[in-house]
Amino acid sequence: MTQSSDRASKPNWLKSELPGGIRFKQVRATVQEHNLSTVCKEARCPNLGECWNLGTATFMILGNVCTRGCRFCAVTRGAGAGVVDEDEPSRVADAVQKMNLDYAVLTSVTRDDLPDGGAAQFAQTISAIRQRNRDLLVEVLTPDYCGAALKMVLNAFPTVFAHNIEVVERLSPAMRHERFTYANSLRTLSEAHAENPGLVTKSSIMVGLGETAAEVEAGMKHLREVGVKILVLGQYLQPTRRHAKVERYVPPDEFDDMAKLGKTLGFDYVAAAPLARTSYRAAEAFVKSLHGK
Repeated sequence: MTQSSDRASKPNWLKSELPGGIRFKQVRATVQEHNLSTVCKEARCPNLGECWNLGTATFMILGNVCTRGCRFCAVTRGAGAGVVDEDEPSRVADAVQKMNLDYAVLTSVTRDDLPDGGAAQFAQTISAIRQRNRDLLVEVLTPDYCGAALKMVLNAFPTVFAHNIEVVERLSPAMRHERFTYANSLRTLSEAHAENPGLVTKSSIMVGLGETAAEVEAGMKHLREVGVKILVLGQYLQPTRRHAKVERYVPPDEFDDMAKLGKTLGFDYVAAAPLARTSYRAAEAFVKSLHGK
């Protein structure tokens, strides 16, 4: 990997496809009907069309305004009002049921304006989903919860617990909000593994921001040391001109090499591809296989 930006011309695989199709329209209508936010739309995920056409979406709870703002993230930043939508867990559960999902993914904005950071909302949403279908698999991607807040989420028994370190250690201070730290993210994952060693834990690293291959390998090793079982590696894409620039588009063969390294390091599953994101269908299929689905 290189730190030069003179090669950051768009590759052939980066093509914009207009979303459409019956399933896409059904997902969009369900999200709108229940007044829900999705990270697919708020974070401008490049896989939105594919996933919605397949009838899946990643629900973003706790509103759509984040109290932190990272240089790579398209989600709106704001102060937060110190309140939560008490009806949101029920609406998410209704949407999951209506979409006939067997695997639901929940994430959120970061809410520093709340005493528990919104952990109770995660727990209540998991419970609401399971009240309608106790066998449904639920993955959560949370902020950097630790201590009591983290235990509150884990006590609701998610199938998969995910938290992203986002970038390699050297780039973390420059790319993430100052309240996020690389060490604290590793602590979140470490505490989750210690609380429930059998829980599937997951994290991701974006590449193309100027990191070196050695730095990516170091990040992968750090994640294995804290018990992470699923790793996702994907290309950073600049959401708007206001955000950090792409330093390099990493070719697919280098993602293949990272996937091989990840398996060598002992990850149960590695999703490494230019458009791989944390809520990635290939990783979802792996988790389903663990549960005979």
